[in-house]
Amino acid sequence: MCGVLGIYSSEPVIGKLYNGLLTLQHRGQDSAGILTFDDHFHLKKGNGLVRDIFDERHIERLKGNVGIAHTRYPTVGVGSAEDSQPFWINHPYGIAAVHNGNVMNFLDLKKELFAKSHKIINSNNDVEVILNIFAEALEKTTVRDISPENIFSAVRHVFKKVKGAYSVILHIANRGMVAFRDPFGVRPLLFGIDRRAIVPGFAFASESVSLDLLGFSEIRDVPPGSVVYIDQNRTIHEKKLQAAPFRPCIFEYIYFARPDSYLNKINVYQARVDLGKKLARQIKASGLKIDVVVPVPDSSRPAAIEIARSLKLKYREGLVKNRYIGRTFIMPGDHVRAKSIRHKLNPIADVFQGKDVLLVDDSIVRGNTSRLIIQMVRQAGAKKVYFASYSAPLTNPCVYGIDMQTKAEFVAAGSTLEEIAAKIGADRVIYLDILAMERAVKKQNPSIHAFCKACFSGKYPSGDVSENFLVQIEKEREQNMLIQRDLTFKY
Repeated sequence: MCGVLGIYSSEPVIGKLYNGLLTLQHRGQDSAGILTFDDHFHLKKGNGLVRDIFDERHIERLKGNVGIAHTRYPTVGVGSAEDSQPFWINHPYGIAAVHNGNVMNFLDLKKELFAKSHKIINSNNDVEVILNIFAEALEKTTVRDISPENIFSAVRHVFKKVKGAYSVILHIANRGMVAFRDPFGVRPLLFGIDRRAIVPGFAFASESVSLDLLGFSEIRDVPPGSVVYIDQNRTIHEKKLQAAPFRPCIFEYIYFARPDSYLNKINVYQARVDLGKKLARQIKASGLKIDVVVPVPDSSRPAAIEIARSLKLKYREGLVKNRYIGRTFIMPGDHVRAKSIRHKLNPIADVFQGKDVLLVDDSIVRGNTSRLIIQMVRQAGAKKVYFASYSAPLTNPCVYGIDMQTKAEFVAAGSTLEEIAAKIGADRVIYLDILAMERAVKKQNPSIHAFCKACFSGKYPSGDVSENFLVQIEKEREQNMLIQRDLTFKY
């Protein structure tokens, strides 16, 4: 999961790109990059947080009225600076790209590009493959200058070749900006227009909050299987290229996206409230005696408040979060997560002392974080600790861009509720039913018939995920984890 941003303006864009990346920092803490254009590409990228990568020198030299930017959360490779986005190539025209998602056939395409076109893909970042495939197709269809049909044909070729989930933003030097979303629409992508100036400005982003805070008032989703092309005359060309069942990722609403974002006409905050409302019914049916409801900050707060309200229970903020620690779910490796969680959260003893506590979280993935939190709460004096997840049990790898790629990582895989409770040290575990989970999220947009919920159900919308492929990515994942562990212990 990553954050992407592209701005096409009549004014210098570096300030907006930098501020926009800050609104997308939650989507990736590993690395970030910004590329601008003023007849030359200007690029700065590196490992770390946005605020640590860019200083006044970089801001000064990133000139131009058009640019793209990215925050990275690695699912392929080991997170080296060379794998940071954006990427650019000089032929044809000069094209730069960023993307959010995961290319399932990355290694096959990498080999094919070398065998057929003698092109070396030098990174472990799948956007480099998308960029080269798009560029080859564009060159073959363009006779004199780029037309909208040339763009549509090149994107259609990407859809044909590239398997997986991807939302892509490209800038073609002196020719315009292109954005497209995979046919299933798994990863979000939004389009905004700012008409306050004499010359309108345009932008694309992973979340609506970025466009909203940057002043782009006309905001809408890029439809799945569609491309939007803004040419050098600032004319918008848009076309639906491929139809497939719309399957946006449900985990965006559960955990990843900011609560103030709208994705696919669904407000993330309200989705979490509705998830809490559904979970409250299950908790009521369980007959548990609960003294206090406490959220695991931050994403679970709206659901926890709704649970307490619905059940007429006390709601308390019993876990204080250190906001200078990053999101532990997207940290590389269990040893790093375990080390970070104790510095991230600290219990308020008076909230827990002698109480039967209901802890509410968005999900339980590996179980390590949940176990450490429950230990803290018990040490603070809780009599009983019940753990509620407003999502269903996570049991299957995600192949579309979320860093949970081995079945062995899931505490719920092949386990009963009692076994899960024992593993994480809870007196009881309650999960939201998977059908109730889906109904809660699509309540705001009934036109969405179903979500991608493969990590809960094992049913992958693209239909091309074999058992052999899952074994392959599991081996790659384990190898990367060993490399990361070695690097951590070394440095």
